[in-house]
Amino acid sequence: MPELPEVEVSRLGISPHLIGQRVQGIIVRQAKLRWAIPGEVQYAVGREIRDVRRRAKYLLLDTEVGSLILHLGMSGSLRVVDINTPVQKHDHVDIQLNNGKCLRFNDPRRFGACLWQAAGDSPIELLERLGPEPLTDAFDGRRLYELSRNKKVAVKNFIMDNHIVVGVGNIYASESLFMAGIDPVKAAGRLNRGAYEKLAEAIKQVLAQAIQQGGTTLKDFTQADGNPGYFAQELQVYGRAGEPCRVCESPVQSLTIGQRNSFYCKKCQR
Repeated sequence: MPELPEVEVSRLGISPHLIGQRVQGIIVRQAKLRWAIPGEVQYAVGREIRDVRRRAKYLLLDTEVGSLILHLGMSGSLRVVDINTPVQKHDHVDIQLNNGKCLRFNDPRRFGACLWQAAGDSPIELLERLGPEPLTDAFDGRRLYELSRNKKVAVKNFIMDNHIVVGVGNIYASESLFMAGIDPVKAAGRLNRGAYEKLAEAIKQVLAQAIQQGGTTLKDFTQADGNPGYFAQELQVYGRAGEPCRVCESPVQSLTIGQRNSFYCKKCQR
């Protein structure tokens, strides 16, 4: 599943091709995605795309009358192609531009989304209750510490809660906890302020590094230019069960936390 760095890499890839262009047409070949694509998306036709923003894992294409909201789901990808480029299987939506290009949304599993947010309206429910962005000053160790008091949930699940902080998915949660030296199954309420300061900084570093290197290589993810990300070769624990820890050479362990595969080093993480 594309995580925050992959979505941010997609934003960076498509933005130069979209900002300042006018939407010439929107072709919906398959309206039944995670949620049915509303007819209101056509309000963007004839409007200039003024900005391409990201909120959590959602991309917002802003026009004067509202925003097209895109979510990649589990297997979605975005490509900027010529309008006359032959359509491939699972190419569900084309956002055609006046420069002869189109933003093409491909989603084999159809867990993605294409929605509409009218200008001036309250944020749609999906966006309204989200926590802060992890790479901003609004997110820090103090916030994690204060919200974690008396929480018995595993710290890994705690930092993956989008009400606490957005965009810390399974891969990067494992990597951040390893960098901070924290056992992923430890109850969130048992960590002290210092541990959360280290964890918040680790989350920022891991996500920033992933974005810089182009997003993690996942079989379902490609950048807007069609090239895969390259962060996978830098992963310290995720997907490396049984392999030696890069720090202490103990075998990397795996277990299931909250129905997700988790990876950690028993010796380095306490």
